[in-house]
Amino acid sequence: MVNRKDADQKSAEKKGADKPALSDPITLRVPQDILDDIEKIAETADRSRSWVIVRALKYYLINEGSDLLEIRQGLEDVKAGRVHDADEVFAELERLSREDAA
Repeated sequence: MVNRKDADQKSAEKKGADKPALSDPITLRVPQDILDDIEKIAETADRSRSWVIVRALKYYLINEGSDLLEIRQGLEDVKAGRVHDADEVFAELERLSREDAA
């Protein structure tokens, strides 16, 4: 039979395994009206300010941030010579289009 203490410890270990490693604390200055909203959201959701801020940053990275990262990757590809000649690409598309039509 598993005692309650062992079950609680295993549950805590499992939860800890799902959490990402955290960075050292950082300092962030935000306009007071934004901080007020963060605190209201945290209180309403029964979460910490950090939780709200990390969640907001994740949404930013998924949306606008990912666009910027893709642009950066494209620029790095160009610098490294990982490109295709536009005329060759259009010629290949034209060839494929003719094959599909046939």
